[in-house]
Amino acid sequence: MRHDQADISMVETAERADTTTASPKRVSILGATGSIGTNTLDVIGRNRDKFEVEAVTANSNVDELAEIAQKFDAKLAVIGDAGKYGALKECLSNTDIEVAAGADGLMEASLRPADCVMAAIIGAAGLKPTFAALSQGTRVALANKECLVSAGDVFMNEVTRSGSELIPVDSEHSAAFQAIETSNLHAIEKVILTASGGPFRTWSHDDIVKAQPEDALKHPNWSMGAKITIDSATLMNKGLEVIEAYHLFPLEKEQFDIVVHPQSIIHCMVEYYDGSVMAQMSAPDMRTPIVYSLSWPKRMSAPTERLDLVRQGKLEFEAPDEVRFPAIRLAREAMHAGGGACTVLNAANEVAVGAFLDRAIPFGRIANLVEETLEEAARLGLSKSYESLDEVVEIDLAGRELAQRLLINA
Repeated sequence: MRHDQADISMVETAERADTTTASPKRVSILGATGSIGTNTLDVIGRNRDKFEVEAVTANSNVDELAEIAQKFDAKLAVIGDAGKYGALKECLSNTDIEVAAGADGLMEASLRPADCVMAAIIGAAGLKPTFAALSQGTRVALANKECLVSAGDVFMNEVTRSGSELIPVDSEHSAAFQAIETSNLHAIEKVILTASGGPFRTWSHDDIVKAQPEDALKHPNWSMGAKITIDSATLMNKGLEVIEAYHLFPLEKEQFDIVVHPQSIIHCMVEYYDGSVMAQMSAPDMRTPIVYSLSWPKRMSAPTERLDLVRQGKLEFEAPDEVRFPAIRLAREAMHAGGGACTVLNAANEVAVGAFLDRAIPFGRIANLVEETLEEAARLGLSKSYESLDEVVEIDLAGRELAQRLLINA
């Protein structure tokens, strides 16, 4: 079992005393117009006495961002697309809301005084803003799994250095955070993350490889953004989550497992060596882990459907099929390879998913392109170890460029 300082920081977070105060918590939302962001705003909107919004950001949707900023009385609104600064400024010209844009604006939003930063910018674009949020030594509710997949070691080192509270928002990691008994870490045999199986769980291999974006975007249980929905269809999402869990919890790589659970009722199970299994269960609604991340160490009411097991009737489980869904194998191989292999994995996957959504490649090519990129990166020495965020960014860029070349030359 691992007990180095960075890895134990997640456990230390779980053991901290309740310092919750009666005054409203200031929350900044990085990625306010995405799925996690809108669900967070829904929770805040129902609890205006408990929360106030400090900063909100979006990539390019000026109108929605301006509407959010005004509705929630945000102090700062930031548009990631620097070319749209003028449009946002005009939309908010009759308000006292500060306006910023581009990479510098995102960093400003991350560094605003807040009790909690909801880090929900999708992909590697969220790396630097989330790192900046950590530097404040406050709470970061982490919904950007790429921070841990691409830069897990330096990210967790920064959590330890800054003394930040890191609360996972992914439903599976939130569930593990709740089910793990920190006083009995030595007694854990394994942590089992569940996967719905996605829209192609019952499809044949031949049908899967020919699937179109409209097929892959029909997730059976969850309402999410396009990129993560495609990752759920390939099961790459679950592979990335195993890597994320490895960095969050001080256990060995072999102690993390995956089981397909089509109903998405159980989100994680923690098995102890006395045969006990602790499972966190809830209806598939991201507002449950969001509420937990905002209210921890206390709990507060969530506007979610209550779980009725009698009405549910049955819960099913099956092993993931790594022949039809090779992404899980690729993620595990990258995790065991170490160094920058996971950074390359994530970069190549983002390129491949983007190409699929643009109809430039078939569904079956996504995992193939990722595997080819990993192999070529290893041959070229690109999957090197890293010691800083700047090195991670360099590896990420090199991985993207390599995946793009392989995509064009295929």
